[in-house]
Amino acid sequence: MSECFEVLAVKYATVERVRKSNFLLPVDGDPDAAMALDFFVWLVVGHGTVLLVDTGFSPASALVRQRQYLVSPVESIRKLGYAPEDVKDLVITHLHYDHAGNIGDFAAANVWVQDREVRYVTGDCMCDPKQNHFFSTDDVACLIKRLYQGNVRLVDGFHQLRDGIELHRVGGHTDGLQVVRVRTERGWVVLASDAAHYRENLVKENPFPAIYNLDDMLQGYARIRALADGEDNIVPGHDPQVCTRFPSAGVSGVHAYRIA
Repeated sequence: MSECFEVLAVKYATVERVRKSNFLLPVDGDPDAAMALDFFVWLVVGHGTVLLVDTGFSPASALVRQRQYLVSPVESIRKLGYAPEDVKDLVITHLHYDHAGNIGDFAAANVWVQDREVRYVTGDCMCDPKQNHFFSTDDVACLIKRLYQGNVRLVDGFHQLRDGIELHRVGGHTDGLQVVRVRTERGWVVLASDAAHYRENLVKENPFPAIYNLDDMLQGYARIRALADGEDNIVPGHDPQVCTRFPSAGVSGVHAYRIA
């Protein structure tokens, strides 16, 4: 019998933005209306697996970038009943500061990242301030140290991490952005990360404006739709609606939501 996993979205920070700043093309309604951007990591558990998708950013990064920090990812994981050393695999969807900080908190884990993403963040694209300001050099350095230590696993496009958990490169937002496909009791769920910041980016095919390759991003919408068992099973990377669409995990002191 095919194994199914539980998935939790764990919110750790937020920031207020205006609506027009979250879309490449003109928007419906008031372009200057407030529109929050939430920050999440995702926990996948079951059948002896404790997998963390992304690691968020640190309180120091929150201060520098003026984000409202709620509960650190590692503290949230503890309150959900898992020690950092229980996490044996980290999937980093991409290496932007808000997805790849805190890797050092999970020293026992193998780190799964696309080879193209590592090449991207260590290549000549990083000479461009419009691209490099999304990254923290400390986070990249931590990943490179882990690579030399032998516990970074470089993915080439597609990888089945185990039966029921798959990694798929879609690119677009960054060159090596990957999404995570998880088999659950409600069918295949896709943790889209920044392949779709908001559900509205996907529904209206109006991308978030931080883009490495627009064609890849637009093709990525079709890709994640094909990977998920219905659009309701696509989990955007930064959408506050995640906190209303899905039930709370019911754990005090944690902003965790049960995707499946």
